[in-house]
Amino acid sequence: MSHYRKHHSKHNHPVDSGAGSEGTQDSVAKSSQVSAEHELLLSLFSELFQEEQSAKLHPLREAERLGEVPPAAALRALAAHADRVLPELPALAEKNQLPVSTAGLALGAFLSGFRQLVIDRVVEPERSYRGTLVGMRHGLDLVELIRQVAKAQNNTELAQWCAGWLAERAPLVDAVAKELEWFARAPEAAIEKPYALRLLARLMALLPGVIKSSPGAISSNPGAAAS
Repeated sequence: MSHYRKHHSKHNHPVDSGAGSEGTQDSVAKSSQVSAEHELLLSLFSELFQEEQSAKLHPLREAERLGEVPPAAALRALAAHADRVLPELPALAEKNQLPVSTAGLALGAFLSGFRQLVIDRVVEPERSYRGTLVGMRHGLDLVELIRQVAKAQNNTELAQWCAGWLAERAPLVDAVAKELEWFARAPEAAIEKPYALRLLARLMALLPGVIKSSPGAISSNPGAAAS
């Protein structure tokens, strides 16, 4: 039973005194607050499963795209941390009377795969890298909010877990951010067009010639149609 649930159960007994009405109102207010806190944690934990699944998968794919360069090493280090954290989440959720978010895990994997298959094929490396960094910073904000909710509930264990996670993850995110300077030193690699865009450019370049040589093409000479 979580800290805030214990606190709620201690204050959930009927009072038979002149102050019974006030006690009932206080009990209802506290019950409503506990319910709202639980709903907030439910939403945040679902997002945490999704974020950590994405943090495990996507940086590795981003690193593979970049090759053996310093930004790739920073991405792999962060993915390794997410890989260590993910197995802890089911037990952490259970301790706080929250379900294991299989939907969050599935969504994290889907979004990472979608980005690899679609978005990263039409986005330059430096822009894709910055997008990954935005997601990592979002994860920091998410866990900080969970920590604040836990503190408001006097849930020391959860607050300490969040503090430990932040102490480990924040330097890894900072390391990824620091490697932005690599793109400034390697501008050709930063702006390299993805294969899909290069292929599209070639097709567009060929298009006028294909139209011109087509048997059914309309001649650019106005008199040709009348002759």
